[in-house]
Amino acid sequence: MTTTDASPAATTARPSMRVARERFLSGRPLPQGVPEEVVAAWRRARFFGVPHDLEEPVACPPLPGESALLGAARPVLDRIVPALGAGGSLLVLTDERLRVLWTGGSVPGFGACSGLSEQEVGHNSAALALRTRSRAEVHGPEHFLDRWQDVSAVSVPVLGPESGQVLGTVTVASRLCAAGPPHPQAAFAEATVTAVETELRARAGRGERALLDAYVRAASGPNLAVAALDGRNRLVSEAAQRLLTPEVLGVLERTAADARHRDVTGVARLPDEAGCTARVIPVRLDGTTIGIVATLEPLDDPAPAVPASPPPVALTGSSVPWRHAVGRAVELVRSGEPLLLTGERGTGKAALARELFGPDHVQEADAARDTGLVQALSAWQPDRLLLLRHAERLAQPGVAALNSLLDQHPDARLLVTYTPGAPAGPCLQRLLDKLSARSVTLPPLRERTEDIRELLPALTPRPAPGQPPLTWTLDALRALETYPWPGNVTELSHVVRALAEHRRLSGPVRRAELPDAVREGPAARPLSPMEHAERAAILEALRRHGGNKARTAVALGIGRATLYRKLREYRR
Repeated sequence: MTTTDASPAATTARPSMRVARERFLSGRPLPQGVPEEVVAAWRRARFFGVPHDLEEPVACPPLPGESALLGAARPVLDRIVPALGAGGSLLVLTDERLRVLWTGGSVPGFGACSGLSEQEVGHNSAALALRTRSRAEVHGPEHFLDRWQDVSAVSVPVLGPESGQVLGTVTVASRLCAAGPPHPQAAFAEATVTAVETELRARAGRGERALLDAYVRAASGPNLAVAALDGRNRLVSEAAQRLLTPEVLGVLERTAADARHRDVTGVARLPDEAGCTARVIPVRLDGTTIGIVATLEPLDDPAPAVPASPPPVALTGSSVPWRHAVGRAVELVRSGEPLLLTGERGTGKAALARELFGPDHVQEADAARDTGLVQALSAWQPDRLLLLRHAERLAQPGVAALNSLLDQHPDARLLVTYTPGAPAGPCLQRLLDKLSARSVTLPPLRERTEDIRELLPALTPRPAPGQPPLTWTLDALRALETYPWPGNVTELSHVVRALAEHRRLSGPVRRAELPDAVREGPAARPLSPMEHAERAAILEALRRHGGNKARTAVALGIGRATLYRKLREYRR
């Protein structure tokens, strides 16, 4: 639960804060004793371009329909809003992005607002509570906006019953409190949040019980193949585990998500190779569909009990850029002449080479370890393919030896992988020019994002006996498909394996479980690999410190101005 500590910003006498704010806005030196937290918030508002004399409500994008938080909070808020009194207080509910979901009551001067983020309205208690994950108060001139100079507000974060993440905030605003902190409605705000969190827990528990009851009823007969899903939880009978493939589970997960918006009763459309049919029945609670129960039936000629191995990762993908590159590589391999595979790191150059020729017929050499190719060329057998990796790392003697080999044996069984980067020297460029007519460039993953859903089963380790395969919510899939993947398939493989080996939750992988950089989505402009790594480190540090940029800057060993500059650059 949240703390009842008063905000440090609220401990300063308001007359001095009025003077401090006037001096700040006019660019004059501030008096002594102004809390650094308040000054930093004012600076952020100026940095974000918030006008202190803002009068009109800030326009925000329309909300994506009724949220789980609003659904749980509305009955609570409707019951308690009469306690606010007429014209004395305003009660505001926001989501985790500080978008206003609900308001009740009124306060002269507070006015209507569609969002309470600092980027829109400057310093306020809701933004402070979200950042600190605790109760926060902002009084009168501590606000950045002129129209809130005579308003006191207290905000309390609402925490999710399962994840503990901040789902939103509850704010009570009133006329400026003459007595100072604590806000006279602080206990009321905390009691409201307690009631909302209790309702969230009750709804979560009721939904799980309703899903379990529906599953038990459907699976009451012997050896029935039944699966119940709601997007977060999954109940699967032993017989269903033998029929469920990752593709079938994916269809059922999407059907469970669609069931919230349309009737999905009937037979689900499964892939042709599924080997079974699935009859779907919605699970409802209080008139709302919360999930589905699917009864599986094997076809007359069922697939073998042992699931087929997924296709090799190096050949997985049906996008046009990928199929074109693989087809071109296969065509050149048949000619028996040297071949050059180029592409960004992690695109699968070496893996594709091994798949095209087979591991038994390939002799590998790594220029990152043998820069002069002394060991590789001395041990090379002409009847075997020589796979030379990382040609960009070759030293001058190695480039010369390879050029000489190609001059003497232009039909040598040779496959070279090359990752573009630093400008190639004259000798290396000569080698690349020789192979350019027989080269294939593998597309980066960001240019074939439609292949990600096919890659996931191929990259996922086979589950232990009796365990269902790893599946993904639609929200997680959208995050994976939006992220630019600077490390390409290799980076995606690391993310998938880490989740498969270390996650402790059941059900499909949710967006919240993904690494920070993947979960937050791409930057506003293309970033270099170094910038991607830096952005990921900053996002992780911000998450650890609850969004507090001052503490984040200290943890990263950089100044706050540097942190703000980098965040601003990533938003461009």
